[in-house]
Amino acid sequence: MSGNKSDRKKFDKDSKSFGRVSGKRALEEDVVKKQGKYSSKKRDNEGKIKNYDEEMNSIKEENDIPADSLAIEGRNAVLEAFRSGKTIDKLYILDGCTDGAVSSIRREAKKAGTIVKFVDTKRLDQISVTGKHQGVIAFAAAYDYSEIEDIFEKASASGQDPFILVLDNIEDPHNLGAIIRSANVAGAHGVIIPKNRAVGLTATVAKTSAGALNYTPVVKVTNISKTIEELKKRGMWFVCADMDGEPMYNLDLTGPIGLVIGNEGSGVSRLVREKCDMVASIPVNGEIESLNASVAAGVLSYEIVRQRLGRLKSK
Repeated sequence: MSGNKSDRKKFDKDSKSFGRVSGKRALEEDVVKKQGKYSSKKRDNEGKIKNYDEEMNSIKEENDIPADSLAIEGRNAVLEAFRSGKTIDKLYILDGCTDGAVSSIRREAKKAGTIVKFVDTKRLDQISVTGKHQGVIAFAAAYDYSEIEDIFEKASASGQDPFILVLDNIEDPHNLGAIIRSANVAGAHGVIIPKNRAVGLTATVAKTSAGALNYTPVVKVTNISKTIEELKKRGMWFVCADMDGEPMYNLDLTGPIGLVIGNEGSGVSRLVREKCDMVASIPVNGEIESLNASVAAGVLSYEIVRQRLGRLKSK
């Protein structure tokens, strides 16, 4: 009996050990399974990313959208693109959308002979650059940059002294779009931007300009300082915006004028500022000492407009 008891104890001990080993192995196997499952999920996610890229490429191919085409998004921007005579290759409209603005766009598209496709929200979201398409996306040839001569010709055709906005390294596309819009409304004849370290003409710029980009020449130059020097030889005067400058009401901003607006963070660069004839500040009465670049451009542009109107009335 004692032997049997001893054997039984040994068996029980071995069973417990076996149970522990089995449990450990089961745990290890479970971990391996989970790792395998995780790896599988990881592979699936990578596959999904790859499939998304492939889907985007197929969408472009399927819709025959040129790689260098410009997306014009938003109802006002698209409508103004048509009205300005810009060639629109394709127009995408949210299926079932029949409100007034969209109806106007459809009429313009019909007149222009533009291909119109009615698609669902998912498709518009896929091809949208700004994420704010308002149910309408048009694709046109990328915006062409103008030449300095285009600005002078526009001024000559209007019978006015040249009025140019010069942007010293504006980086935010929303600011650039808003400045182009303000420039157009204020009657400026063009906008000059640098080639490097600044935003160019993008879909976001086009949308934010609310169609003004279709009417306002935008010139891209290699060096802002040299361009100012060259324009001075043609009779232009330049004023830059800086909160340490002379109050804008005290300056003579009539005649051929170039308004220089600086970078959102650092303002007008030292070299560019040195080339300017005047430095103008905008009077502030609140706790905040400075304005957003696009707002400052609008305020100073309308001071130039005010002075020009005053000069005309005095004649």
